[in-house]
Amino acid sequence: MEKIKLTLAIVLVSISSVFAQLPDPGFTIDENTAIVITDPQNDFLSPNGVTWGVVGKSVTENNTVDNIETLFKIAQQKGIKVFVSPHYYYKHDHSWKIEGALEALMHKIGMFDRKGALTTEGFEGSGADWLDKYKKYINDDNVIVTNPHKVYGPESNDLALQLRKHGFSKVILAGMSANLCTESHMRDLVESGFDVSVVKDATAAAILPDINGYEAALVNFRMIASHVFTTEEVVKELKK
Repeated sequence: MEKIKLTLAIVLVSISSVFAQLPDPGFTIDENTAIVITDPQNDFLSPNGVTWGVVGKSVTENNTVDNIETLFKIAQQKGIKVFVSPHYYYKHDHSWKIEGALEALMHKIGMFDRKGALTTEGFEGSGADWLDKYKKYINDDNVIVTNPHKVYGPESNDLALQLRKHGFSKVILAGMSANLCTESHMRDLVESGFDVSVVKDATAAAILPDINGYEAALVNFRMIASHVFTTEEVVKELKK
C-alpha cells in the first residue's frame, strides 16, 4: 500500500511539474497584427440583454464592457484594423433540425434575432445590435464587420478570408463569450495557421450552478493561445 501511495505521489508531482513548466511562447504586436472582437452585442453585454442573468456577474467582475471599448479606442487611435465577428439568427435558422444544448436555448430565447439577412428592420436597439457605446468605433473606417457566424466558431463566416486578404497573420482576440464563441474563434484561427493571443479581461462567460464558463475558458486560453494578455498589457504594448 505504501508503494502505491509513493507511486501515486510521484505521478502527481510529475504532472504538476509538467504544467508548471508550460511555456508561454509570447506574442509580439507588429504590422501583421489585427484585433478580432466576437459578439460585442446587446444580448451579451447589456443589462437588458437576454443572457444578462447568467453572464452579468462575469461581465461586471472583469469590467468587460469597458475593456472591449478600450481595445476599440486604442485601435482607432493607432489605426489598427479591427474585425468584428457578429452572431445573427434569421427566420430560417429557427427551423434547424440539429441543435446542441445552447443552440436550442439561444433560439428559444430569441438571442441575436434579426428580421432577415437583407433588412435592418427592427435591428436598432435590438439584442443583435451593437452596444451603444461601441457604435462610434464600429462605424469607423478601421473596423471591418464580417459575415455572421452561426454556432460558435468562424468556420461559417468570412473572418479568416478577410484577415488573409488584408494581409494579417496575427490576431489579438477578445469579445463574448469566453468559453463559446471567443474560444471557438481562437481554436479555428490557430488551426488555420494564425498566431493568436487572447485578452482575458475583455471577455466573460456564463456562470451557472456547478458551471463556470469563464474559468473553463481561461484554462484553454492558456494552453492554446500564444499568449494571454490583460487589456492594460495590450494597451501598454500598443503605446510603445
